Amino acid sequence: MRDHSAPSSVCNAGSLVGRFQQRDRRALARLLTLAAHGEDQSLLRAAIAAGEAESSGRVIAITGSAGVGKSSLIGKLIEHFRSKDESVAVLACDPQSPLTGGALLGDRFRMPSRPEDSGVFIRSLATASGHGAVAEHLEQMIDVLKAFGFAWILVETVGAGQGDTAVHGLADVVVLLLQPEAGDDIQWEKAGLLEIADVVVIHKADLPGAERVEAQVRAMLNLPGVREVPIVRVSAAKGTGLQELAALLIQPPSRGRKGGRARSLLQLAEQELRLRFERPPSPQLAELQECWSRGEVTDAEAARAALQLLASWK
Repeated sequence: MRDHSAPSSVCNAGSLVGRFQQRDRRALARLLTLAAHGEDQSLLRAAIAAGEAESSGRVIAITGSAGVGKSSLIGKLIEHFRSKDESVAVLACDPQSPLTGGALLGDRFRMPSRPEDSGVFIRSLATASGHGAVAEHLEQMIDVLKAFGFAWILVETVGAGQGDTAVHGLADVVVLLLQPEAGDDIQWEKAGLLEIADVVVIHKADLPGAERVEAQVRAMLNLPGVREVPIVRVSAAKGTGLQELAALLIQPPSRGRKGGRARSLLQLAEQELRLRFERPPSPQLAELQECWSRGEVTDAEAARAALQLLASWK
């Protein structure tokens, strides 16, 4: 006799994972919502494991200040990858509205609308302040998209200032967009985002001043001890430089000790403690993480310093 005592939620969960494994986009959307809210971890792990064989997608972070044309460039990259029959998912991290809690800018409206194209998936995410310009639980959402089988996962971040470097630990390649006539804004890029960029794009390169901005960036990158970073001029409006940029996205970056989406257990522990004790992110721990990733401190030194910081939490 069949046992009817199991709750229907278990059956629904199994159905959701099965539909996800069969590349059902509604199941994908539902699982991304669960991941965004940090819910049903066992269900999410099951779904990710179900698609593990195809989890080889490349994660590209696109960051830069407001108005630099991140969404327009992503739209052109979508067209480029789809012309090669490669699937693309986009996670657009927008500032969170203080009134509704939703995404404030809605970047997806500046990207090509392709509702009939199953090879493209775009999701806007509200990003609260204090999260390093990335949405909470972004790493698990990336894992879901990789398990679904997307070849490319593009993450657009707010890029609001020098502290917005959290995406460095989530992406295979970080692309920093700068534009002509940026003026003194490039100074904060130098202090933060420029240091973690794997590729620098001088965007809107058809505008006057592109050569001057490129020269400024090259001068900064030529400082002693700074690793070599490729610089490419791109104009989404004119369609120039896209092939060169796409070729750079395939190449593994030179990051010293920290490669790809590798994140230390200390960083994950800090996140869990922050959520449990409702504490804001620790800038000291973030700074330590970056020093460790650049090889400025040993593993043992980083571990001891991190444990001291965590022990001081009350």
